[in-house]
Amino acid sequence: METGIFIGVDIGGTFTDFVVYQPATGQLDTFKLLSTPHDPAEAVLQGIDQIKMTLRVSENPKGLELHIIHGSTVATNALLERKGARTALVTTRGFRDVLQIGRQNRPELYDFASAPPPPLVPEHLRFEVDERISAQGEVLQPLDPSQVQALIPELRQQEVESVAVCLLFSFLHPQHEQHIAQALRSAGFFVSPSGEILPEYREYERASTTTVNAYVSPVLDRYLQRLEQELPETHLRVMQSNGGAIRLAEARRSGVRCILSGPAGGVIGAKYAAETALSPALRGKGVRLITFDMGGTSTDVSLIDGEPQVTTEAVVGGCPIRIPLLDIHTIGAGGGSIAYLDAGGALRVGPHSAGADPGPACYGKGELPTVTDANLVLGRLPAEHFLGGQMPLDKQRAWSALQRLGEVMSLSPEEAALGVVEVVNAHMERALRVISVERGHDPQGGGGLPPFTLLAFGGAGGLHAADLARRLGIPHLLAPPLASTLSAFGMLAASVVKDYTQTVMLPGDTPLEELAALLQPLAEKGKREVQDEGIPPEDIHTEPFLDMRYQGQSYELTTPFSPAVLEDFHILHRQAYGYARPEAKLEIVNLRLRAVGSARPPVLPTRPQADPDPAPALLDYRPVTFTSGTLRLPFYHGEALQPGNRLNGPAAVVRPDTTILLGPSDSAVVDGYGNLLATIGA
Repeated sequence: METGIFIGVDIGGTFTDFVVYQPATGQLDTFKLLSTPHDPAEAVLQGIDQIKMTLRVSENPKGLELHIIHGSTVATNALLERKGARTALVTTRGFRDVLQIGRQNRPELYDFASAPPPPLVPEHLRFEVDERISAQGEVLQPLDPSQVQALIPELRQQEVESVAVCLLFSFLHPQHEQHIAQALRSAGFFVSPSGEILPEYREYERASTTTVNAYVSPVLDRYLQRLEQELPETHLRVMQSNGGAIRLAEARRSGVRCILSGPAGGVIGAKYAAETALSPALRGKGVRLITFDMGGTSTDVSLIDGEPQVTTEAVVGGCPIRIPLLDIHTIGAGGGSIAYLDAGGALRVGPHSAGADPGPACYGKGELPTVTDANLVLGRLPAEHFLGGQMPLDKQRAWSALQRLGEVMSLSPEEAALGVVEVVNAHMERALRVISVERGHDPQGGGGLPPFTLLAFGGAGGLHAADLARRLGIPHLLAPPLASTLSAFGMLAASVVKDYTQTVMLPGDTPLEELAALLQPLAEKGKREVQDEGIPPEDIHTEPFLDMRYQGQSYELTTPFSPAVLEDFHILHRQAYGYARPEAKLEIVNLRLRAVGSARPPVLPTRPQADPDPAPALLDYRPVTFTSGTLRLPFYHGEALQPGNRLNGPAAVVRPDTTILLGPSDSAVVDGYGNLLATIGA
């Protein structure tokens, strides 16, 4: 990252965030625009035009290059809203209903009338061909090419745009799938063969992942094609769900890999920010973070124990997705989440959001009360400083919305607002426990391990983070200066990452040399493809893994491949499930390999230490309502705080794009990077 202008873009449900980095000068700038849900590209192009105007790139005699790393919600929304391409499925005869049958799990255990989500491909668009591969990879029945040719007119008659191809045991013998893909691509269809997406066993999950890719990729392709046409001579990359970036050509073919691209950028940005901010005592052998990203529409939480946690068991929009992606848990709780009473008279918050249009009532258009309106009514959000004063909030409109809600519950507007905050905090606390305690991680540390630090970002995260840390017993809270745009910043810090997998089904006592030999082709492929992304060979490294399980188990744990891989598996199993069986036989199910082209992230600027007294940054004192009563709090101008300044709670720090609230027993210090590191009291 040495020449040109580097721009990270993250499209959220309410705002589209931009981070602009100029390596030549080290200057780092951020700004936000309201998202344009009807056409996400509109906000992106508007922001790029604004950057060009500010930097006067078009008038620069050297013609500075623009490098854009983009986190897109286009694939996500296409799946969640069921607005993807018209997709067909081609499979082995007798297996056309695998998407319908699934695992036969009921989404609601005790509701006998509960209906599972409809499959992405309806029954009349599922086609079968005569062919069969055995579980050992032998051809039991050759593929009939005439049947493949006969499919083409039928697919055209059904106006199919995209085709998923998933044949039985094709991960052992991919030639049949390759023949079908070649024939259909020659006929003009977008084709997604499972061998290119997920060459693993488990028929349903493989078919589901491949179908999702076929369903969302054409939509993402059209979106990226428009960006490419509107931004000529611009280098574009797309963030993947696994925390790495890829070039446009691959993103167009593999839209399923970009389903969680925005939240993944936040996790990478959080890791980078913490590595620069936390002291060795808090880092231990690696950063231990619980990331908390509360935006306008949703809250994303994840866990970093040295490295971000990766999962292959995600479910998005009711569809299992088996490709490696960062383990991010998302709930419908954000600043724009709407508060209402359910049929039983209980106060609910979310998952429905006011979004960018009309937005919370205080934005001036909406009528319904939201979390942002509640924080404004409680005095926690200074109306005139929102977005650095560029978008003043309408406190009276927020008050009226909470008053209408309170009247139904026989409560004052302040009491209703407190209830809204308590309910949304309960939702978010539950999400934080899912990603930590339910994964075998104690937020408070123990067992010789240091406690986790809660890293809060997103536009709304700072107002709720201290209370959530207190509920979980987390002793430290970190709020970086780029908190509201950290996902976009993380895209600039992201490496190029590619994941590969191959099912092998080997006994656990297979010699390490034999496993290393089987991993070698994956490593060579990974290095070659990362180098094709423009990464020099000296910046590429590979990370091999084994998917292992005790013989007789149904699911595996991904374990780093090393001479101690067997011992490490038992340790991971005990952490995840509370027990280990060192005497039991093991089974190696899949080989995995991650190829990483290391990035050169932006260099964060530092400032010299100043006096501990934060008084020069004081804005004023304001009344703020807590459950214990109303207190008069000092509000500090975040950008005026100096490294070394110490704050004692209760207090609020107002930054242009977020506000951080400290409770009465909390304290905080500003470090050289502008991070606010808070110690959470009882």
